[in-house]
Amino acid sequence: MPNLETYRVAIAQIAPVYHNKAASLTLALEIIAQAAARGAQLVVFGETWFPGYPVWLDVCPTAGLWNHEPTKRVFAELRRNSLVVGGAETQALADACRQHKLGMMLGCNERVDRGPGNGTLFNSLLTFSAAGELVNHHRKLMPTYTERIVWGQGDGSGLESVRLDAGAESPRVGGLICWEHWMPLARMAMHQAGEALHVAVWPTANDKAQLASRHYAREGRCFVLAAGLMMRTADLPSELPHTVTDEWVERGGSAIIAPDGSYVVEPMYDREELIVADLDLNMIDRETMSLDVTGHYARPDVFQFSCKALSPG
Repeated sequence: MPNLETYRVAIAQIAPVYHNKAASLTLALEIIAQAAARGAQLVVFGETWFPGYPVWLDVCPTAGLWNHEPTKRVFAELRRNSLVVGGAETQALADACRQHKLGMMLGCNERVDRGPGNGTLFNSLLTFSAAGELVNHHRKLMPTYTERIVWGQGDGSGLESVRLDAGAESPRVGGLICWEHWMPLARMAMHQAGEALHVAVWPTANDKAQLASRHYAREGRCFVLAAGLMMRTADLPSELPHTVTDEWVERGGSAIIAPDGSYVVEPMYDREELIVADLDLNMIDRETMSLDVTGHYARPDVFQFSCKALSPG
């Protein structure tokens, strides 16, 4: 990897306007402008930030009941406020990246309106370059537990790293969603993609998420931006009863981790903030001396790995 200068990144640990597409877009555009004003070259939003994670699946006991009318109404609201790739909202986000000259990785609920997959929601991670181009589109491979009520299975086409800026020395950036970090072969696919920066998006980046994120950084010899969501308990759907009493039902936990597994920014909980940090990418070269899981340490004479990528519908 070439000798690189410091790279400035930002994590938007700021709650969206829950289930409100127009207001969440306005807020996202404001955050992009704030990140650019602080010199960030990449801004990251957590898992399904747009328009919010369906945490009601976990904390509202009636949400998982079959053919439950209140849950269907909540799902319909989520679907109406989800992003359509190539739609007006994603175009506005792309334009903002181009205007402010920074890259972005955005977790979203993605709605498919026509063609194969029509009617399905996906848990997606969209990557925009500083030129305002959608340069990677990853759909969560395996929704976890009750998430399968809401989202369909993704495919392997987004298991790739990309450059967000012009030039051969721009660092390669990739990402995985939540429990994909426990899938060894998904990790290996991304390690082979040559990430310098890895984005790990979570609902709350709790202790298990911190463990997975730190392990990923140390294994992959890359920086990890662990992005957690903020969601107010007051935003839980009124149609679905719950017993949560804390102010926050999603608590953030965003952190930035170095290639040796140490924290550049410690996990931050229970407050909204635009987290900004400078990364010394030369650290990747230093730490690769200790471990290189896709190089000679992989023992390709003993093990072979392949990733079958399927195009999205």
